[in-house]
Amino acid sequence: MGTPDFAVASLDAMIKAGFDIVGVVTAPDKPSGRGQKIAESAVKKYATEHNLKVLQPVKLKDPGFISELRALKADLQIVVAFRMLPEIVWNMPPKGTINLHASLLPQYRGAAPINWAILNGDKESGVTTFFLQHEIDTGNILFKEKIDIQEDMTAGELHDKLMFVGAELLVKTIKAVESGDYVEKPQDQFAAETLVHAPKIFKEDCEIDWNSNTKQVYNLIRGMSPYPTAFTSLNGKGLKIFAAEKQEKSVGIKAGEFITDNKTYLKFATSDGLISIKELQLEGKKRMKIDEFLRGTKL
Repeated sequence: MGTPDFAVASLDAMIKAGFDIVGVVTAPDKPSGRGQKIAESAVKKYATEHNLKVLQPVKLKDPGFISELRALKADLQIVVAFRMLPEIVWNMPPKGTINLHASLLPQYRGAAPINWAILNGDKESGVTTFFLQHEIDTGNILFKEKIDIQEDMTAGELHDKLMFVGAELLVKTIKAVESGDYVEKPQDQFAAETLVHAPKIFKEDCEIDWNSNTKQVYNLIRGMSPYPTAFTSLNGKGLKIFAAEKQEKSVGIKAGEFITDNKTYLKFATSDGLISIKELQLEGKKRMKIDEFLRGTKL
């Protein structure tokens, strides 16, 4: 059960490991883009290419879907970047339902663990496999795999690394469940006040507050790149920032003001330094590198 590219890597790894995939559950097709053409999920495209049975329920409690799912007689269900499942679904297979989550649980439970790890300036992240239970991301842990977060790594780069590390961990987990060689670790041993959460990100979370310090602004840009993207305004127009560098030194301009040579650099002041923009997109224009942008835009 999965929808985006992150889930495709896991499905691909499972097939290559020789597991019998009796069915794939993914999101319904929906209109997308300017032309509102009907788009299929990344998982559906992959599943169709590999002649796998695909189910696309609108409602997960729909009796018709439940009947189809039960008829597949799966021993185990795997969930990667999908939706919250009702108990009638996750409790169906005899060996349970496993979820792959892109954090080191119990830290960063929620919808956006990759973004929040970068936003908070963490030095490490990872993936966790666990059995689904009632409360989201709280089930008994099976396995974890840690990776380091480099100082300049973006959410997109962390996503891509965790996607493949997670696929490998999932194969290891399925083999362990198949053989019965695993130990479940409850998450309730961790004090609630020590946990950091990863709630869904909204547009207002992406707006840059230049009164913040340089490190905070830099982490916001990294944590929102390439999506949903940190933004500010430039001469009254919206400006998305995909890549930047930080300079932690005092400057003679106020936070939010900028300096530029109109050739190679555009730098915004924070409360204690500068953010040098490297890749951006001005409202109504395409995404481009800073030198290309400045060739066509005089500030």
